[in-house]
Amino acid sequence: MIDASWWRGAVIYQIYPRSFLDTNGDGVGDLPGIIQRLDYVASLGVDAIWIAPFFRSPMADFGYDIADYRDVDPLFGTLDDFDRLLAKAHSLGLKVMIDQVLSHTSDQHAWFKVSRESQDNPKADWYVWADAKPDGSAPNNWLSIFGGSAWKWEPRRGQYYLHNFLSSQPDLNFHHPDVRAAVLDNVRFWLDKGVDGLRLDAINFCFHDRQLRDNPPKPKEKRVGRGFSPDNPYAFQYHLYNNTQPENLDFLGELRHLLDRYPTAVTLGEISSEDSLATMAEYTRDHRLHMGYSFELLSSDFSAAYIRNTVEQLEAQMHDGWPCWAISNHDVERVLTRWGNGNASPRLANLLTAMLCSLRGSVCVYQGEELGLTEAEVPFESMRDPYGIAFWPNFKGRDGCRTPMPWNGGAFAGFSQTDPWLPIDEKHKALAVALQEADPDSVLQGFRRFMQWRAEQPALRWGDIRFLDTPEPALAFVRSHGADKVLAVFNLGKHAIDLDLALPNLDTARRLDSHGLLQGSIDGHRLNMPGHSVLFAQLTD
Repeated sequence: MIDASWWRGAVIYQIYPRSFLDTNGDGVGDLPGIIQRLDYVASLGVDAIWIAPFFRSPMADFGYDIADYRDVDPLFGTLDDFDRLLAKAHSLGLKVMIDQVLSHTSDQHAWFKVSRESQDNPKADWYVWADAKPDGSAPNNWLSIFGGSAWKWEPRRGQYYLHNFLSSQPDLNFHHPDVRAAVLDNVRFWLDKGVDGLRLDAINFCFHDRQLRDNPPKPKEKRVGRGFSPDNPYAFQYHLYNNTQPENLDFLGELRHLLDRYPTAVTLGEISSEDSLATMAEYTRDHRLHMGYSFELLSSDFSAAYIRNTVEQLEAQMHDGWPCWAISNHDVERVLTRWGNGNASPRLANLLTAMLCSLRGSVCVYQGEELGLTEAEVPFESMRDPYGIAFWPNFKGRDGCRTPMPWNGGAFAGFSQTDPWLPIDEKHKALAVALQEADPDSVLQGFRRFMQWRAEQPALRWGDIRFLDTPEPALAFVRSHGADKVLAVFNLGKHAIDLDLALPNLDTARRLDSHGLLQGSIDGHRLNMPGHSVLFAQLTD
């Protein structure tokens, strides 16, 4: 039977190909490296992999600036390599999701090379062009996420073009029907190859305000930036007009209509807007995206109240959609550093996995989380991220979460036979896969045991969620799937706490063994929770 809902409750393992495994000795990971390690990935008990961009690109933003949507960059291999990867993953029972960067291209893309030449060529309106103001300045006050104006002057046309990211990443004009058709045709190319899903980068950035209205200023106390430098002027505005436009909803409907021809394929949209939770609910409603995720749990706030409030806000709005949660990815500081507050212990690593994978929805796990990796130290002279270089030293960018996977304790951690594209942090070598494989009490082995156990818990994969009132730092909720009810409690703090839960029949609850995690205990209606411990219990009516 065809399982068209495999993605509901799935654990999706994100692979950053540059940093996974280098097989040709150039210091950069590649598709053959992913193929070589797919058995390892399958052993983790995850359901799918998501591969960050591997398409032909000048690599100004490490693949998120695409020059050819239908070819593999030689840095990573060939289309044949991708076909082999797809076949191997499917043979292991793994689904394959790939990044699709639809809102913008590289300035080296053939479309842009034509568009920039004049105002009357066949692709003149395929990008967002605008005249200068009478004084020669930019058309409006829109800002780039990477700093400065979102407009760059093009002398060949005598106009500015829009770039919400790097100036080498011009924005496509989605108001043009030919652009939308061409974008969907590129998506179809990969669906025809047999990919199981698309992670849609910055999907709410596809459309811009036709009137090019200025964004209003944001008060200083509300300039909270998730995933970017707090002193980035991007946070100085409410971004009402350069993204998240109403026309995008119709395009998502067009995209879903295409996906419906591939009944097992799924879309996962990355959403960053002024109210990302509301946008997630809107974008997954009325047969649009299958799933959405945002940066809310990629923040620095590690309080039970914040996690509960975030999930409950989304639950109140997302009635027929499906969420996906992540606490780490290739754009933010690794979670053990961000939420560890100097206490990046194996126990905390296991707790974070259990907490994330117990929320309602699907889950994205970033490579290295299963090892308990912390943020790597990357000296300025070794930095590669243009974002970090621009905002250094106040913000060190994204290099620290993108360093190579440590496979063993050797000179280059088993990642390569030569100096890698980013340096390997010495403390990561002590957490290498080979070392943790041999230790039954390691974070890696705890991750595997938990994933195996979770796969057997329908309530955790598909059930509803209801939070319970608990004091900090305790987080507690009940997941219900039919008659199956599971209580999940997490002590997010490092010190032991006692909880009194006013929950019927708690005294008859059966504690579930979550296989190796430090567990709390039940005594009547009281719970004793050691620091960074979890408790799962089967509830009866």
